[in-house]
Amino acid sequence: MATSQKSLKPDLASLRITDAKRKTSRSRRWVWIVVAVLGVGLLAAVASAYLNRKPEVEVVAARKPATGPAGVLNASGYITPRRRATIAAKITGRVTGVFFDEGTRVSEGQLLATLDDSDAKRALDSSKADRDATQAAIADFEVQLHNAEIELRRAQQLVKEGVQTQQALDAANMNADSLRAKIALAKQQVTAADARIQVQQQAMDNCIIRAPFAGIAVSKDAQVGEMVSPVSAGGGFTRTGIATIVDLHSNEVEVDVSEAYIAKVQANQRVNAVLDAYPDWEIPAKVRTVIPTADRQKATVKVRISFTDKDHVHLIDPATEPRILPDMGVKVTFLEDDDKSRQKEEQSAAISLIPQAAVHQDSSSKYVFVVNNDAIERRAVTVGPARGADVEILAGLQPDQMVVLKGPDSLREGQSVQIKK
Repeated sequence: MATSQKSLKPDLASLRITDAKRKTSRSRRWVWIVVAVLGVGLLAAVASAYLNRKPEVEVVAARKPATGPAGVLNASGYITPRRRATIAAKITGRVTGVFFDEGTRVSEGQLLATLDDSDAKRALDSSKADRDATQAAIADFEVQLHNAEIELRRAQQLVKEGVQTQQALDAANMNADSLRAKIALAKQQVTAADARIQVQQQAMDNCIIRAPFAGIAVSKDAQVGEMVSPVSAGGGFTRTGIATIVDLHSNEVEVDVSEAYIAKVQANQRVNAVLDAYPDWEIPAKVRTVIPTADRQKATVKVRISFTDKDHVHLIDPATEPRILPDMGVKVTFLEDDDKSRQKEEQSAAISLIPQAAVHQDSSSKYVFVVNNDAIERRAVTVGPARGADVEILAGLQPDQMVVLKGPDSLREGQSVQIKK
């Protein structure tokens, strides 16, 4: 029993709280208090910043109404050349030379390629040899005819003198006539040989492919050693074309207009065209023709538009690359005629234009949010007719004033805002 009491003494002593332990526990408590205070302060700062944050808005400037013709219809299409040709050979043959590359400017009649002309050349030489041989025979017949005419005259004289019989005279006359016929036949054979020479010369010329008009080669469809033919032959081993040439001066716009709006389009109507590649370049154009048929599947009518103002940069310096290229995307705006446009301008009292999305409406009026010194001002406006995606403002808003286009629904008068960049 005494032994067990002695063994309990160290355990009881370990439960005693010393001054050092009291100081350590007190220090930890203060650390946790400081951490809690800092956390609460940080949350309060974040909450305050969130509550005081300025809402972001997207703004747009009110525009002065344009004084030019208004657009009645928008459409999109592609640049298509009126003069575009795939150059092919008239005969089947093997390509022996190609003298152009993609992007090469070619002039009318310029040599593009040659075909193997060895067979045609041999046939031409043969025809020329036949002609030369026939011409040589004519010379021999003419010598014989000259001698026959001498014999004929001698026979005529002898018959008059009674020395020679009539039979000898007839034989001499027949010999002379026969030689004249042979000469006439030989001359016809020379004419036929000349015709055959022209045929063979045409076959030689068919082995030379030239540009039919001035333009730019946009594709190179055959290489040296390949077979070409005007018709499909030999499966995939025979080409049907040599090159594709485009006359860039014949470029025009082709658009598909919905048949529901085709009544707004007429011949010679003014058009503004903007290439997708050059959005800041507005090209004047006009409607060349409305194709008098509709596509029943797409319910559209094809309209062709010609440029009235060419690419001056390329015309002034032909060495520069042309900007209007085939198959480029283009957007066009069909304009009202001058009389209708002038009439609308006289009737319209609009002082500014803004997007329709910037106009709000409540039970009593229509209004917009104007941004002044980063603060919201609600302003009542008088709204006129729409112009496409825009709307006319007849009163309440001057041009160049900034209005809210997009923003939170909780905007209110006098609220500070941050303009979205």
